[in-house]
Amino acid sequence: MIYKNILQIDDDCDDCELFMEALEEISSAQYTAIYDPVEALRRLMKYEITPDVIFLDLNMPIMSGIEFLTEIKKQEKLKEIPVIIFSTSQLDYIINEAKDYGAQDFISKPNNFNDLKSILSKYTIAD
Repeated sequence: MIYKNILQIDDDCDDCELFMEALEEISSAQYTAIYDPVEALRRLMKYEITPDVIFLDLNMPIMSGIEFLTEIKKQEKLKEIPVIIFSTSQLDYIINEAKDYGAQDFISKPNNFNDLKSILSKYTIAD
């Protein structure tokens, strides 16, 4: 699936900056980063933001990615938004748990900028 309006929820500002830079090099997609999953959920429920897809980190304080995923899938107006887990974790049981809770896909954060661009090019509209 190709997306034009991307929301990234990740408490790591550096990861978001890198994601945005890679995205800008390969795509004209709109991008929003929110560092607090509670704030992201509030803004989604109020339709302040309407993404085509959510890239979601798992390891965040206050509300984990799994907790966020659980909440969004309970909401009739939000449950159809595809959620792609974007995390440093590579453990099979975590990947399976995320998919059991409704994640569409699971991507392990790459260490290489070009790998990140390659991954994102599969999900976004080209420039």
